[in-house]
Amino acid sequence: MADKGVVLEVAGHEVTVTHPDKMVFPTAQRPGGGVGITKLDLVHYYLTVAEGALRGAGGRPMVLKRFVKGIDEEAFFQKRAPSTRPPFVEVAELKYASGRSAEETVIRDPAGLAWVINLGCIDLNPHPVLAENLDRPDELRIDLDPMPGVDWGQVVEVAFTVRQVLTDHGLESWPKTSGSRGFHIYSRVRPDRPFKDLRLAAETVAREVEHRVPALATARWWKEERGSQVFVDFNQMAKDRTTASVWSVRAVADARVSTPLLWDDVERCRMEDLTVATVLPRWKELGDPWAGIENSSGTVDSLLALAREMGPAEKPPKGEGRRQPTMPLIEVARTRTRPEALEWLEVWRTRHPQVATQLQPADVLVDGMRGRSSLWYRIRINLQHVPEAERPPQEELLATYDPWAGMIRGGPGEQPQDRA
Repeated sequence: MADKGVVLEVAGHEVTVTHPDKMVFPTAQRPGGGVGITKLDLVHYYLTVAEGALRGAGGRPMVLKRFVKGIDEEAFFQKRAPSTRPPFVEVAELKYASGRSAEETVIRDPAGLAWVINLGCIDLNPHPVLAENLDRPDELRIDLDPMPGVDWGQVVEVAFTVRQVLTDHGLESWPKTSGSRGFHIYSRVRPDRPFKDLRLAAETVAREVEHRVPALATARWWKEERGSQVFVDFNQMAKDRTTASVWSVRAVADARVSTPLLWDDVERCRMEDLTVATVLPRWKELGDPWAGIENSSGTVDSLLALAREMGPAEKPPKGEGRRQPTMPLIEVARTRTRPEALEWLEVWRTRHPQVATQLQPADVLVDGMRGRSSLWYRIRINLQHVPEAERPPQEELLATYDPWAGMIRGGPGEQPQDRA
């Protein structure tokens, strides 16, 4: 029997939820008790927190990250808005350095929110610009990315250092969990500067945080040079980058939520405690901790002045052609999915047991790489803690997935992340 879906009345519009009983999170706790969160449950979650979710994603062009095969399969990223869409869903045309452009989805009300989730999106991934001003960001986004082996206390300490840096330079900061491993800190800014200025401001925050707590945080570009530290990621402030927005559900088994917080809550919060089942009561009791963020806009002028005082950031060394690594790296495998990558890592460990025992957590580099429309994964090993005489050479890759196979490449200068 064909699935007729469920028709919801949302914000004066009819929105059809197809396959409403499709199980999205089979083992996650349901709000109110029980196990298993369906597609319709997910829609109802977003409608409940719509005010907060739209505070983060409303009016902004977004990439549709669609999990059409469930959370155990990689999502595919759809920049172009579907050609068949309801009138309450808008588009905004973003133009990229590659010369390509894409009319991306813009939602402004709960009906648009429900429509996006029905497409198979689980989290919301907006750009840091409003649809009316596509080349002037109004958000400064700092992403704290802990390297393997870093505990939550270290992340928290770095987060408070970021807050202090932003405060020292006249910006109010708004914290949230990433819903994955890291932590996000946003500041609203006046949309009067181009992306390059906002990226420089974010990089300056990262460098200043590294200066203040060098044992805890790093601004180093290359992953293998970060050690057991928290990477203060300034790379998200690029025109082609998006970040899971506030109140977004993440595609992990327990349905964790990228949860907005008050600073007083940061030290005692735990990522695993903030799920769909727990944040809904939190919403009903406390409302949205980010209420008022739209009235907090500052400028990055002071950060740009600090950037001039600091001088240019140290550039990573380059050799002839491709970059020459400063660490003894070997590559193990390239795969379509993260689980496949981890399986091949275990194969490599069994082949080199003596070497494997000498590795520290941060020596195993699991790189999520942007492909044509989804992520692919690369496993590398940093042999810095292995005596030189015991280091295995670069061997033939255990897996050689090619995300570009069968594809006609674009013109000179095109980057994978620019593909529309």
